[in-house]
Amino acid sequence: MSVLTWIIGATFVISLIAFVGALTLFLKEKLLNKILMVLVSFSAGALVGGAFLHLMPEAIIEVGVDEVSILNVFLYLLLGFCIFFILEQLIRWHHHHATTHPEIMPFSYLILISDGIHNLIDGLVMAASFMVSFPIGIVTALAIALHEIPQEIGDFGVLVYGGFNRVRALILNYVSATMVIFGGITGYLLYAWIGTSIVFLLPFAAGNFIYIACTDLIPEIRFKESLKKSLVRFCIFLTGMGLMLAVKLF
Repeated sequence: MSVLTWIIGATFVISLIAFVGALTLFLKEKLLNKILMVLVSFSAGALVGGAFLHLMPEAIIEVGVDEVSILNVFLYLLLGFCIFFILEQLIRWHHHHATTHPEIMPFSYLILISDGIHNLIDGLVMAASFMVSFPIGIVTALAIALHEIPQEIGDFGVLVYGGFNRVRALILNYVSATMVIFGGITGYLLYAWIGTSIVFLLPFAAGNFIYIACTDLIPEIRFKESLKKSLVRFCIFLTGMGLMLAVKLF
């Protein structure tokens, strides 16, 4: 299959994860919380592993090992980290206003818009990854998928809380998720104009992955009810990184 076919196929599969929120309709709250913590722990490890074991090394190899090129790679990593910091602050600001005012329906649309932008970036990153190499594309798609599962469960709950009925919440959440497909195709087309410069989306994505893992996911698995649970979640976190290492080695 062509690279474009792989990009469209991978982004389409990622978009379908938006429907995972429907699973919450059939789960009891206690069981859902347990599963969610497993997914969060595993996703955090996979994101950190994907950033440090795949995206950063591949970006450095592609741009060269001279000091200026490596500096540019790490500048893009910091840029990705900082942009997601700003984006999250905007989302948290909207969360604050949504929970302190009764008019929460506009907030629900803002969540969809914010997620759409996030998904667009994910699509661009996946396209860049596949254009660099097929293995990097697969790893990036896997890392994004693992992060999207717990996020989409949470998004679905927020949309229902914001006033949407469950069917409409699922449909609108999927429409937002399809931006990943548009991002993938756009990234593929942009490659013809900017060529190998698209490789800098790899450290940009690494910055995103590190920020999401360290600020949103890892805090969720720390300081929990008991040492035993913390150790179990840490082992699941290591399993996520181990998967990324295994993909790298084999």
